[in-house]
Amino acid sequence: MPGDRETILVIDAAAANLELARVRLEHEGYQVKTATDAVSAFEVLKESQPALIVTNVQLPGMDGWELTRRLKTNFVTRSIPVVALSPYAMRGDEARARAVRCDGYIAKPITTEELPAIVSRHLSRGR
Repeated sequence: MPGDRETILVIDAAAANLELARVRLEHEGYQVKTATDAVSAFEVLKESQPALIVTNVQLPGMDGWELTRRLKTNFVTRSIPVVALSPYAMRGDEARARAVRCDGYIAKPITTEELPAIVSRHLSRGR
C-alpha cells in the first residue's frame, strides 16, 4: 500500500475533521495518531515520532504556528515535516508558514481525496 504503515500525526480541534482524516489515511495504508490541541500533540510525540505532522493552524490554546515553531526548534522533532492547514487563508499566511519553518501550507477546504496526495507528496520530499 502507498502508506507502508508510516505514521501521520493529525492535529485539529474538530473531532469530525480528525475522524475523516484518520479514516481516509488509514484506508491508504498509513497509521494515524490524532490530537485536538498542542498539549495532546506533545503527549503523542513523547510516545512516538511520526513521519509527518499535519496541523490546523487554529487550535485552542497554543496555535498551530507556535506549535510548529516549537517543533522546529526542538532537537528531537525538528526533522519531522509539518504541513499547516489554514481554514481562513489570509494574506501573509504562507510567509508566516515559512517563518516558522512549515514544510507545507495548505488553505482549506481540502477534500478527503486530496489529503492522501498531500501527505504522500510531503513524505516523498523528506526521503
